[in-house]
Amino acid sequence: MFVGALLGAMAYGELSAFERLSADARYSPTLHDRAVLSGIAVAKFRHYEMVSGRLAELGIDVEDAMQPFQASVDHFHQRTRPGDWYESLTKAYVVDMVAADFYAGVSAMLDGGTRELLSAIRKSDEATPVLRQLLKKALSDDPRLASRLSLWSRRLLGEALTQAQRVGFDKDVPASLTTALAEQHAKRMSELGLTA
Repeated sequence: MFVGALLGAMAYGELSAFERLSADARYSPTLHDRAVLSGIAVAKFRHYEMVSGRLAELGIDVEDAMQPFQASVDHFHQRTRPGDWYESLTKAYVVDMVAADFYAGVSAMLDGGTRELLSAIRKSDEATPVLRQLLKKALSDDPRLASRLSLWSRRLLGEALTQAQRVGFDKDVPASLTTALAEQHAKRMSELGLTA
C-alpha cells in the first residue's frame, strides 16, 4: 500500500532527522544557535509522533512501517555527514525542502486524512524560515562559503533523489516530479545566493 509505505518512510525520516539535528547541534558556534537547532530537532520528533498517530489510525504498526526504510535512510545520512555548522544548516534546509516538495507532489495520490496530516505538519513547521535566515546570515558574514555550500547542496539533492529511487518511490510517482524537485531546489539555492 503506497500510503503505508510513504508514512513509514516519513516516520523514519522524521525520527532520524530528530537524531541527526540533536547530534549536529554540537557544531553550533553559539549557545543560541545550539538552542535553535535543538528546537528544530524537537519539532521533528513531534512530526514523528504525528505520523505514528496516523499509522495507528490506519491499523499499521509504526515499527513495521519504518523497518523497510531504515537501512537506506541511515545510508543516506552516513553519505551526507556534515563537516561543520554550515554544512549541517545546509543539509537540514535542503532535506527539509526537498521532502516537503516531494510530499506536496504526491499529495493528490493520498487519502484525505493523510493529506490533512501533511498539511498540519507543513503548517506547524517553523524550521524552514529559521534555517533559511541562519544560512543567509552565514553567507552574508562570509561570502566565501557560497562556492562550498553550492557544491554541498548539489550533492545533497543528488543523494536525496537517489534515495527516492532506492526506496522505490520513483516507480509510484510521476517522472515529472523529479524534474520539479530539481527546479524548485535550484530556485531556492539561487534565492540564497548559491548555484544549484
